[in-house]
Amino acid sequence: MSDTQNARRIRVAVLFGGQSDEHDVSIRSAQTVIDAIDKDRYEVVPIGITREGRWIVDGDPMAALVQASDELSLQAGDGADAVGDVEPLSPVAGAMAIAGNSQRPVEVVFPVLHGPFGEDGSIQGLFEVAGVPYVGSGVLGSAVAMDKAMTKHVLSQVGVPQLPWLLVNRSDIRDRCEQVVEHIAETLGFPCFTKPANLGSSVGISRVRSREDLTGALNEAAYYDRRIVVEKGIDAREIELSVLGNDDPVASVAGEVVPRGGFYDYNAKYIDDSTELIVPAKLDPSLLGFLQEMAIDAFRALDLSGLARVDFFVERGTDRIFLNEVNTLPGFTSISMYPMLWEASGVPISELVDRLVGLALERFGERKR
Repeated sequence: MSDTQNARRIRVAVLFGGQSDEHDVSIRSAQTVIDAIDKDRYEVVPIGITREGRWIVDGDPMAALVQASDELSLQAGDGADAVGDVEPLSPVAGAMAIAGNSQRPVEVVFPVLHGPFGEDGSIQGLFEVAGVPYVGSGVLGSAVAMDKAMTKHVLSQVGVPQLPWLLVNRSDIRDRCEQVVEHIAETLGFPCFTKPANLGSSVGISRVRSREDLTGALNEAAYYDRRIVVEKGIDAREIELSVLGNDDPVASVAGEVVPRGGFYDYNAKYIDDSTELIVPAKLDPSLLGFLQEMAIDAFRALDLSGLARVDFFVERGTDRIFLNEVNTLPGFTSISMYPMLWEASGVPISELVDRLVGLALERFGERKR
């Protein structure tokens, strides 16, 4: 490719890895994005973030993080050793390296980061300060949607139906666990789900069938977060929709998740291929339309932009709808629902990535106005 052709391409920095427990999912998602992006229109600048929060902006960041990952079944080792002669940078230095390259500046950042320090507003604030456009929601929407409890509080104000739930602090479990267990048993009953408030990919989530299992499940969630959401369990279909846009978002067709074990946990999402993903889901057209409207309502209420996946429960026998979660940077792997749903809606993944970059530039221009 000639220098003239290179100069016409938009430079897109793809960020991946990160400090959260979804580090390996992020690597898989980023590889999908990098493979799908139109190389004739975009020049990809991969940037890896180690588990310790150091930024790899030179060399081969993808190879460095993959080598350091036990879960990816390659040569395990320390992240710094995998980098070789490349010196990882601090987050501020990494961001400024992106923003401050006057000869070939990065024009937009695609943060393919999941969980804390990736989709919770932290990295979004860093790019706001650096003045760099980025894919996805801004600081406010990212921070609110990342916290499951805050999401529930906000959505309750606009009438989005949700299952009964409680918020428990880690200190409550430590200081008065018996009282907490009793309150959950009396208020929500069983089964119920315990979830870290600020994590995704079903990390730290447990399905609790009895009082005897509750203490262990609470401690499991508390390992990952100081705030734990406990939610009533019902017999329901798990339905997911993808949303795309800024001020005028649109929703995809719906997909249904049918896990073999009855619970769509981390293993079922990313490791075990026995989970059935039905795309599109078999739904009455009126029910689908209602779900699409509710997904867009939630997207707007949380002040999101770019992309989100909105997850629902549809109760068996009644078709009552309850919003489960909103994910502002959903998984982008080859088996992830977000790109699969848009593929089924007529938007192939290469076009999807292109539209997300365009939405990022559009929002940046609107804010500059």
